[in-house]
Amino acid sequence: MMAPQALYADALRRGDDLTARDAAGHARPLAVSAWLAHAGETDERVLARATGPVLDIGCGPGRHVRALRARGIEVLGIDLSPVAVRLARRRGATPVLVGDVFAPVPRGGWWSTGLLLDGNLGIGGDPAALLRRLRVLLAPGGRVLCETEAPGGGLRRDPVRLEDDLRHSRWFAWARVGADAIAEVAADAGYALVDRWEDGGRWFAELA
Repeated sequence: MMAPQALYADALRRGDDLTARDAAGHARPLAVSAWLAHAGETDERVLARATGPVLDIGCGPGRHVRALRARGIEVLGIDLSPVAVRLARRRGATPVLVGDVFAPVPRGGWWSTGLLLDGNLGIGGDPAALLRRLRVLLAPGGRVLCETEAPGGGLRRDPVRLEDDLRHSRWFAWARVGADAIAEVAADAGYALVDRWEDGGRWFAELA
């Protein structure tokens, strides 16, 4: 049994996808290979809503950072994984830092847009607490662009583990927020739901 960060780092190095499985056995694919690629059309349409400066939480290997930089938008990516940050820098996604959103973050209170894409709304297992933390980091009037799950799932805060074909990680706290639950979660954190939409089979929300 491995630490989640170690299994994630191995997947990044190999370019292999992972699975996140909760205690009830429900599995969600994690498209690591797509995260290592360039931003796709769906990504680009979401990023078109971002106003700089942008803070990308859980930036991974940096495809969103790189895409925003190509648009001329000021951006900073943070991620807990040193391997992800190293890969991001190698691919020209800068600036990116190894960091925890719940620890000190550069220029707190300055960012206009916070990104929580690729399931990162689940970080820490408490989406409302994560969004409240972002309120400290965002400038007045700042917004959050987040990715949710499809409608019907509600809010689930079950421990999950990462799996590849042969191994699995230890359990860790995570959350899943369905598009039907994002308005309530946002309100609990002091946000209003500005928009909610589906694109390319993925679901997103804009919060203010």
